[in-house]
Amino acid sequence: MTDLNQLERDLLTQVEAAGDEAALETVRVSALGKKGSVSELLKTLGAMTPEERKERGPLINGLRDTVQGAIAAKKETLAGAALEARLAAERIDVTLQAPEAPESRGRIHPISQVIEELTAIFADMGFSVAEGPDIETDYLNFTALNFPEGHPAREMHDTFFLAPDEKGERKVLRTHTSPVQIRTMTSKAPPIRVIIPGRTYRHDSDQTHTPMFHQVEGLVIDKQANIAHMKWILEEFCKAFFEVDQVKMRFRPSFFPFTEPSAEVDIQCSRKGGEIRFGEGTDWLEILGCGMVHPNVLRNCGLDPDEYQGFAWGMGIDRIAMLKYGMPDLRPFFEADVRWLNHYGFRPLDIPSLVSGLTS
Repeated sequence: MTDLNQLERDLLTQVEAAGDEAALETVRVSALGKKGSVSELLKTLGAMTPEERKERGPLINGLRDTVQGAIAAKKETLAGAALEARLAAERIDVTLQAPEAPESRGRIHPISQVIEELTAIFADMGFSVAEGPDIETDYLNFTALNFPEGHPAREMHDTFFLAPDEKGERKVLRTHTSPVQIRTMTSKAPPIRVIIPGRTYRHDSDQTHTPMFHQVEGLVIDKQANIAHMKWILEEFCKAFFEVDQVKMRFRPSFFPFTEPSAEVDIQCSRKGGEIRFGEGTDWLEILGCGMVHPNVLRNCGLDPDEYQGFAWGMGIDRIAMLKYGMPDLRPFFEADVRWLNHYGFRPLDIPSLVSGLTS
């Protein structure tokens, strides 16, 4: 009897000490398994006399039931504790704001946004997009565009020249996107209506200039293209891009080697309160350069200037982005500051169009 009491206390202590279900299973096997201590006692009942069996049987069976009950109760307790721990680990605070999905958290750079806006506006007028390489030959970047020998743009202090190749030819990082005009005119028969957005490179760096910047040019070549067509296109572009009903523009005579006559274009604006607003006010702001394509450029592209004529214009994408969205400094455009991009960037799913609007 004493041995059974001691065994019961030992087993119950082991059950209580079990820290998890695996430890509890070890205790169960050691007590109630095929060769467990309680199972071995049950096996002795068959060899006892009826009197001994009558006395010892209830005690041994009672020990078995007590241990089984303790194990079942402990197992339930451990299962409840495990569930509580899991619930605590997987708890979700439904009062917190849900995190933004990547497609809504990301931002489109203002330059990419403005290029999309330009494309939407000019596509509505029947223009396609033309592209070309950033590294160009001296001929395409200068000579074919009627830049004479000794022109300041050909100097090292204005242009990034690459090391001469095996033929002694020095290629350049294009100083404008105009070489794509040459590539287009030599590969495509008129009529031509293209815009050319892309990166350009010049020796310059300050608050409104960077060594690498973005430019967009437009080119129209046809038999009857004239300045009146160009003025209408530029006016319609400015109204659509700056999202105003009316704009006043003035064309000032200027000089560019690749156009004749040439003009610089100012747009009427207001500067009250340090904010530039278009379509109102009495001030003027230069925004682009334009002109009729020079006959020499047409000849260099194999086009007869007596049969074809055209016009072209160019403007800085970075500059018009600054004007439209109120960015005071050009340099942060290229500094990869996430805070700046979060402030000035655009949601990637808001694709600009003339139907849904250019900006969100």
